[in-house]
Amino acid sequence: MTPPYDYEALDALMKQVGYDDESSSFHGSLCGALCRQKPDEIDPVALLDLPEYTPEGRDREQLVRLRDDTIAALTDLHSAFMPLLPSDDDPLADRARALGAWCEGFLYGLAGRIKLNLRECSEEVREIVKDFTEFTRTSLDSGDDDEGEESAYAELVEYIRVGAQLVFMELHPRLGAPGASPTIH
Repeated sequence: MTPPYDYEALDALMKQVGYDDESSSFHGSLCGALCRQKPDEIDPVALLDLPEYTPEGRDREQLVRLRDDTIAALTDLHSAFMPLLPSDDDPLADRARALGAWCEGFLYGLAGRIKLNLRECSEEVREIVKDFTEFTRTSLDSGDDDEGEESAYAELVEYIRVGAQLVFMELHPRLGAPGASPTIH
């Protein structure tokens, strides 16, 4: 399944609204927030943290669409979710930096408004959060094994994809249930 929103579109939108950080960081932050809150509780404009700019009109619509597309992908158990990262045509160093920024954003969104007590989470979620923290330090060694580095990067992206969905499934409030508490599996 082709993602309804891709990195290039996200990057163009982020530049348009004046977001200076890595575009993947914003998507990670949105995903982390969606793990803890209902979509209608998340104003994607507020996640931008741009005090001088308030996107209106088309920019706001695109940010809301991104939020809605992302929640739809996270809830799709047939693996439609993918972290928005640069394409495989981009240099591996840029992709690795974006991957680290995505993880940093995810952790930021996860920590958001509602305090997360990791001791109340499953061992699996604690391990994923620990790993994502390590991935924020992702860098590349300039080695001669380009194929091995590409393979390692692909494995990290897959781990992040699955890990984010697992965190979402455990922590996300049940959609539509008034006053629902986080679902713990």
